[in-house]
Amino acid sequence: MFNSILIPTDFSGKDSHAIDIARELCSPDNGRITLLHVIEIIANTTLDEFDDFYRELEDRALKHLTRLAASHEKDLFTIDKRITYGNRAQEILRFAEENAIDLIIMTSHKIDIEDRAQGWGTISYKVGILSQCPVMLVK
Repeated sequence: MFNSILIPTDFSGKDSHAIDIARELCSPDNGRITLLHVIEIIANTTLDEFDDFYRELEDRALKHLTRLAASHEKDLFTIDKRITYGNRAQEILRFAEENAIDLIIMTSHKIDIEDRAQGWGTISYKVGILSQCPVMLVK
């Protein structure tokens, strides 16, 4: 059993399956599941330059996270919702380290057997090789 599970989400539609798996693996006594959405910052800009734009993205993300969490909060499990800004892979890794996450569950697309190289640059690949804790990929 894991005490602290992180599920980074890009709202691709596979998140419900990842949450179901997290509930199976999370300790019922003191387990914590956190949904994390990272908003990428436009290159060569600052948050202040596009304040209204980023605020709108954050509002939409929070609504989506709230709906997603509410549809899965049952029994003893509370699902935390977090939003950060920056490079997705770096922010996932930073959040996991700073919050003592002991398992990251990520969704991933299926790799085309004819074009295996397409998976090398994915966020899940980067997190998988750089994370200090276990990473589970859900397809």
